[in-house]
Amino acid sequence: MNKYTNSFHERANTMADSLILEHYSLSELNFETVSHYRERFARVKPGHPWNGLETKEFLYKIGAWGKLRDSSKEGLTLAGLLMFSEERIITEVLPQYFLEYREYADAKETGWTKRFTSQDGTWSGNVYDFYFRVLAELDRHVWSDEGRSILGEALVNALVHADYGEEGGITVEKEDGAFRFANPGRFRIPVEAALAGQMSNLRNPNVFKMFLLIDVCKRAGSGLKRMHDMQERVLVQPVDISQQTNPNRTIVTLCPLLFPAEVGATIETETDEPLQQTEQEWTEQDDRWIEESFVNNEPNSINIGSSSINNELNSVNNVSNSLNNEANSVKNIANSVTNPPNSDSNEANVHDTDGGEEEGKIDERLWKMAELARRKKRLAPAVMEEMIVRLCCERPLRLKELAALLERTPDGLRNNYLGKLLEEGKIRLKYPDQPNHPRQAYIGTGK
Repeated sequence: MNKYTNSFHERANTMADSLILEHYSLSELNFETVSHYRERFARVKPGHPWNGLETKEFLYKIGAWGKLRDSSKEGLTLAGLLMFSEERIITEVLPQYFLEYREYADAKETGWTKRFTSQDGTWSGNVYDFYFRVLAELDRHVWSDEGRSILGEALVNALVHADYGEEGGITVEKEDGAFRFANPGRFRIPVEAALAGQMSNLRNPNVFKMFLLIDVCKRAGSGLKRMHDMQERVLVQPVDISQQTNPNRTIVTLCPLLFPAEVGATIETETDEPLQQTEQEWTEQDDRWIEESFVNNEPNSINIGSSSINNELNSVNNVSNSLNNEANSVKNIANSVTNPPNSDSNEANVHDTDGGEEEGKIDERLWKMAELARRKKRLAPAVMEEMIVRLCCERPLRLKELAALLERTPDGLRNNYLGKLLEEGKIRLKYPDQPNHPRQAYIGTGK
């Protein structure tokens, strides 16, 4: 353990991340990270006087650079090292430093399906870049803005409360419908007090300040309270916080309500006819609503023999009438509306299936946003409605574009979702006075 690590532990009850590392200069920083931070700072605070400062002075203002008042010595602060340096240099000062993200398809026995760590050498390995890499993964799994917000709060909470001198590192795990955020160190105030929003005794106040300045988090003490206050709207289960000893460790577990791979316990059918289920039944995460009397009961089953919507003669998937058959398919090559974004252009072409010459462009972001609907042919109505609104908030979308993105029939979308959303004011028509306008489109209102 070197002198900096000793100093870190000696000052464990003070502002440890303000420790000045005298022999660590600007050359120890990853300047892509610094540039990214400054660009975000400038977007968030476009008229701020710090935007015109030189790098060193800017870093001094945000707490990443320090000066010893009783001498001419100066250097990176521990917070600056953590946020903007690289893993190899950070571990010179903090040998136990380690960051990890991993996903499991279901149970851990099957092994992780995605993983990256601060040690893998493909990125800087610092705290700032870890935050945005993990945030991008969270965005892939949660549809609601509130869901993203609550997971982002948990991530920042782990990063600013971590004791980087202790073993175990910071890990973020996704398993089934849960996200776990674990960090070395325990809360420095009672959990009940933190949940009530009392001023948090931050272990890394300068790291927190840097995140605060770019609007990644709110004031100190608000994170856990926001999670607690939002949990009924956003989470399937209450926030779970556990604290361990030997080694000291804090684990926060969140189960987001809108978790794409599992939400609504989807049924694989190709129909757009809505099932007569209550909203509560749709959002049950334990799958209790999938009972024999619902989908597999012999006399009335949706999937049974002659009455089945999937049976051979009457199926929406049979050869002659199928939505997916070769000549008429909304998935066939010539008139495809479901081809993925082109790897060169990051766009997918959507051709009018009525032979029109007009061609729309679906960018990669929209395609990604609608991925869940294409994978799952039966979604909870609330989830589908939210997805439609989010897509239409990105840009005006015509009915055929929505059908392409969601892999649903135009009539099914119009009858089951769009009329209702228009009535509720969540979307509006681009040409409200001309309902049959040839270029009619739907626009999200943000309500």
